[in-house]
Parts: sequence; C-alpha cells; structure tokens
Amino acid sequence: MENLMFSLNATMPVFLLMVAGYFLHKICLIDDRFADRMNIFVFKAALPVQLFQNLSTSDVRTVWNGSMILFCFVVSLLSILIMAAISLLLQKRSLRAEFIQAGYRGSQALLGAALLQNIYGDTGPLALVLIGAVPLYNVAAVVVLTLLSPEGGRLDRKTVGKTLRGIVTNPIILGIFAGLLWSVLGIPQPVILQRTVSSFAATATPLGLVALGACIDLKKAASCLRLTLVCSAFKLILFAAVFLGCRGELLVGMLIMLASPTTVSCFSMARSMGHEGTLTSSTVMLTTILSAFTFTGWLYLLRQLALI
Repeated sequence: MENLMFSLNATMPVFLLMVAGYFLHKICLIDDRFADRMNIFVFKAALPVQLFQNLSTSDVRTVWNGSMILFCFVVSLLSILIMAAISLLLQKRSLRAEFIQAGYRGSQALLGAALLQNIYGDTGPLALVLIGAVPLYNVAAVVVLTLLSPEGGRLDRKTVGKTLRGIVTNPIILGIFAGLLWSVLGIPQPVILQRTVSSFAATATPLGLVALGACIDLKKAASCLRLTLVCSAFKLILFAAVFLGCRGELLVGMLIMLASPTTVSCFSMARSMGHEGTLTSSTVMLTTILSAFTFTGWLYLLRQLALI
C-alpha cells in the first residue's frame, strides 16, 4: 500500500495538470496559438535549464561509474533500435518518428529523484542514468524527428547538414553538456544563481503538461489507440523485463530509466519540429496513468526477489 500511495502521489499530479490544460482549452482560456508558444518556451528554455540544474548540482566525480554509464548507453541504444525496427511496420510514415520517440524516452527527472530519495536517501545513481542515457535520447530524438518529418526527410547532403546543425544547436543537448561541464569543473553556484535557476527550471514540467493537455484531441487520440498501447507496453514493461540488471540502488536507477512514463519533452520536441503530436500526447497520458501501478509492481517484485 505504501508503494502504491507513493506512485499515485508522484504520477497523479502530472495527470491532473494535463486535465487542467485540457479543461482550460475547452473553456477558451488557452487557445491553440498560446499552447504552441508554451511548447516552444518549454523546449527552448525551460527544459534545457531543468537539465542543466539536474546535472550541474550533481557531484559527477563522486558518483561516477563508467560501467554503469556504458551499460545505460548501450541499453538505451538497443531500445531505440528496437523501436525503430518495429516502426518500419507502420503504414503511415508520419507516425514513425513519434512512435519511436514515445517508446524509448522516459521521464527520469520527474520520478527518479523522488523515488531514489524515498528508498535510499540520495539520488546519486540518477546522475549516472542522466549521463548515460539522456544525451543519446535527445540526439536520437533530433535525428529521428528530422529524418522522419511529415515533409519527408531524405539522407542527402542538405538533410545531413541540417540534422547535424539541429543536434549541435539543440537547446536540450546544450543544457545537458553545460550542466556536465559545470559539474566537472566544480564551478560554485551562488545562492542567487541557485534560486534563479531552480525557479526557472520549475516552470518546465507544469507548463509543459498544461500545454500538453491543451493540445490533446480525444477523437484523434482514439484513432491511434492501438499504437499508443504498443508504445506504452514497451515503455513500462517490456524493456525493463529484458534489460534490467545490477542490484540495489543501481538497479532502481535502471528501473527509472527503463520503466518510467514517457517524458512530456517528447511532445514538446515533436510539436516544435513539425509533427502532429497526437500519438506522443496519448502515450504520455497513458503511461503516466499506468505507471502508478506498473512502478509499484516492479518495486514489489524486486523486493520479493531481494534485489533492492
């Protein structure tokens, strides 16, 4: 019961923010243009600052574990390749990029710190997961969303150049590497800077979720229900069942990477890069709801097996 309540406390506020966004859109307090502008703000400003804060405030030198980071990288790469291979079966090409991204990108920052703090009293392994997985997640997302754009991307010189520029200038990737550099160099953060960055970063999740809710079209969501269920199954259950390893807090860190709900930044990136976002928003909503129960099941199973 305690694990169930923890999961509900972590996930239901997220779902309710999406419901609030949907309701505000229905009563015309938020229109489509405003929701789109919020998505752009979250993608280009709030999310990069949030990632910078997560990494810059972690002691990368103390918690560094090269084997764990490499393992997270390899598992993430395999997850991406599996989703890409399955996406080739989709007849509607415009949905392939969203299908791939929604199936592998988890919301580590949303649940990770709270879950590790609750079980072990520190969030060290989360930094390893972020370093090993998040840069690859975002690079792969930029590549996939660019090459499988609705306009029909092609692997010619122009497309490759555009993709490389998109990767190098991607705000989320810049936020990750700035945070890593700040942590490695041990640059101090004055209280004024800490509080400013923290306050700015705190806008990412609520604004992103409200914008997500405002953009949800239930009729369109119902039209891709089957794909949403497939993405959710991979994100919450199948990848974790195949790839989970290690023991103790490192195992919980991997569980966060493999079985957390699809991150709202998937939707922000998809919309910002010209994709419809219906499949992504549906997967974010469904995985967020179901994770309250799947996370509890995973933790119960791992404890029963004395692995955590």
